Amino acid sequence: MKCLISIIMFVLSISSFAQSNDAQTYTKKNQGEIKVTQILKTTKDWDGNALPPYPSKNPEITILSYEIPPGIRLPMHKHLVINAGIVLQGKLTVMTKDGKQLILNPGDSIVELVNRWHYGVNYGSVPVKLIMFYAGEVGVPLAIKEKN
Repeated sequence: MKCLISIIMFVLSISSFAQSNDAQTYTKKNQGEIKVTQILKTTKDWDGNALPPYPSKNPEITILSYEIPPGIRLPMHKHLVINAGIVLQGKLTVMTKDGKQLILNPGDSIVELVNRWHYGVNYGSVPVKLIMFYAGEVGVPLAIKEKN
């Protein structure tokens, strides 16, 4: 019985940590603080469209680090999977095929468009560095380039 109570208490403590508010500070005596800050939470891409469902089979997470030199334009492309990221350095301009624009600065986050043509440009004087997280599916490409 004591074992069962201990297990229940452990599960409840983990559950309350996982369901905590968006920004919290946790302190353990004599060991400092752990601060958790929510950077982004959304059900829509940066253009306001609802995100598609996650894959039901063979999920695959990919994390990529990009460095885009000044003056470089990425090719027109579209993503087949949900992805999000954060700009670490530089200024990135993202453009849709129909001319909508988003400008990202260091610390800005983005939920990319899914199944919509777009491209990014570094108009700045320093490389753009960003980290992107992809919630994909085994065998499904993260992006495809538009054919000329």
